[in-house]
Amino acid sequence: MVTKLTPAQIAWRASQDIAEGAYVNLGIGFPEMVARFQPPGRQAIFHTENGILGFGEAPPEGEEDWDLINAGKKAVTVKPGTAFFHHADSFAMVRGGHLDVAILGAYEVAENGDLANWSTGPKGVPAVGGAMDLVHGAKRVAVITDHVTKDNKPKLVRRCSLPLTGVGCVTRVYTSLAVIDIENGRFVLREKLPDMRVDELQALTGAELIVPATIGDLLTPELSK
Repeated sequence: MVTKLTPAQIAWRASQDIAEGAYVNLGIGFPEMVARFQPPGRQAIFHTENGILGFGEAPPEGEEDWDLINAGKKAVTVKPGTAFFHHADSFAMVRGGHLDVAILGAYEVAENGDLANWSTGPKGVPAVGGAMDLVHGAKRVAVITDHVTKDNKPKLVRRCSLPLTGVGCVTRVYTSLAVIDIENGRFVLREKLPDMRVDELQALTGAELIVPATIGDLLTPELSK
């Protein structure tokens, strides 16, 4: 039986592709974990929609300043050069194309790059929020997610069935089983877990995987959480 990556390992893998000095927005929840795993000697500049740029890591428990929070209402710290600004200015940065990367979670990703990461259901996110701006304002949009739902149904699908956050916006997906690019409206397999066969991965994917001649091994450190 294949042992899939933990959320921390998925976040670690996504963090390895963030360039030095990149301006990055991390979606609320799971994507926020990416900030914990920046490679040594490499520093991204993190942006949050509520009006902070260049903030630091979470403070130790009990030392939070609740006037300093990100869009997910998580406490953050400030670093030399941290900037504060109006919510409207923050969205002007997003809509003006000033972010290099947005990393978001997903309910579904379609092979043409469509993204659904909110739901109108009783347990869904109550509104799309800033994600609809991020997916079309950032220069690159990546998704981190489990490869399947809790019911073992594919989250990578031919067409999304849930309300869309953005159309044709996702370029790379980091899952618990693989790294997959979206090119010319198709899923292209780039990396997979070493002990998983391509046909096993295809059986858990809701659209055809294009398999290049060379596929990398999806390798991460041991990170349990």
